[in-house]
Amino acid sequence: MSEVIVNNTGWFSKEAISDRLTLICEPHVHKFFRANIFHVIGKDADLVIDFGMGLANLRTELRIPLGKPVLAVATHVHVDHVGSFHEFDTRLGHEAEAEAFALMPDGDTLADYFRTQPGALTAAVPMGVTPDTYKIPPAALTTVLVENDVIDIGDACYTVLHLPGHSPGSIGLFDQTTGEFFSGDAIYQGGLVDDLPGCNIEAYKGTMKRLAELDVELVHGGHGTRFGKDRLREIAVSYLHSKGC
Repeated sequence: MSEVIVNNTGWFSKEAISDRLTLICEPHVHKFFRANIFHVIGKDADLVIDFGMGLANLRTELRIPLGKPVLAVATHVHVDHVGSFHEFDTRLGHEAEAEAFALMPDGDTLADYFRTQPGALTAAVPMGVTPDTYKIPPAALTTVLVENDVIDIGDACYTVLHLPGHSPGSIGLFDQTTGEFFSGDAIYQGGLVDDLPGCNIEAYKGTMKRLAELDVELVHGGHGTRFGKDRLREIAVSYLHSKGC
C-alpha cells in the first residue's frame, strides 16, 4: 500500500494512507497521549475516527467540503481521543460511556493524568492552552452505539465491535468486506494499557480472545503503526499469555 506524507507543518502531521484514508497525529504531544486520528472519505459521508487532544481545530484541518455529512466516531472517552469531539455535529460512541461523553469528567477521560505529566507538550499550543488550564468540552452523543451497529458512508460499511477492557466503552470499526479494522485502543503496536482507572483485565482477556480470531486484512490502531492479521494475533496471544491464559 502506497504512503505519501501530505503535510507535516503546523500542529498536526498528516499521512495519506490511500486516496480515501488519512492518518492525522499531534507530534508535539507527549508520546503516551499522541493518538491516531483517522479521516475516511466516503461517497455519501466522511467518517472521522477519534479526535486527539483538542489543542488545535481539527475540523478545519480536515478540509471537508462544506455541507458534506460527517460522522464522528469516538472509540472511547479517554483524553487523547476526544479533545476535538465537540467540533462535530454528529457524534457516535458506545452506550457504556454515553454519560461520560456528555460530561467529560476527569475520572473517565483521565485528563488529570495529562495535566500532571512531565513534558506533556513539546511546543506552544495554537489555542494557547497549557496543561494546567486544559479542559475537554462536553460532547454528548447524538447516536449511541452498541455491538453490531453499522456505520454506512455510502461506499463502505463498518460494523461496531464492543471491545471492553481498556475502557468500558471501547469499540472498534470493522469493514467485513475489505477486512479493514479500526481498533482504537483495544489493540495496537506498543504496550497495551490495562492499569488505569476504568480498565478491566478480565474484560480485556475476553476482548483479546475475540481479536485473536478476527479475520482482518489491515489494522489501524489507536496508537502506533498499522499491521496485519498475523501481528494482531501475536499481540492478542501475547497479552493473554502475560495474564496466565
